[in-house]
Amino acid sequence: MTGYYDIVLGLIPLALLGISGGLYVAGFAVTTAVTLAGLVAVTLIGHAMFVQTPTDTVPDRSPINAD
Repeated sequence: MTGYYDIVLGLIPLALLGISGGLYVAGFAVTTAVTLAGLVAVTLIGHAMFVQTPTDTVPDRSPINAD
């Protein structure tokens, strides 16, 4: 099962390579294309860290009180 963080990890290199390559082909300079693609990748990372925060869930192992 693919989770949110698996998708983000796949989108980071895709954004860096795909967007920078697309911008380069569109006529942007390499430094501009890589910078803009890097901003997209940083935005993805920031969203994964601060908006969709990772949580560490611990299962509740307390006994069930049947009283």
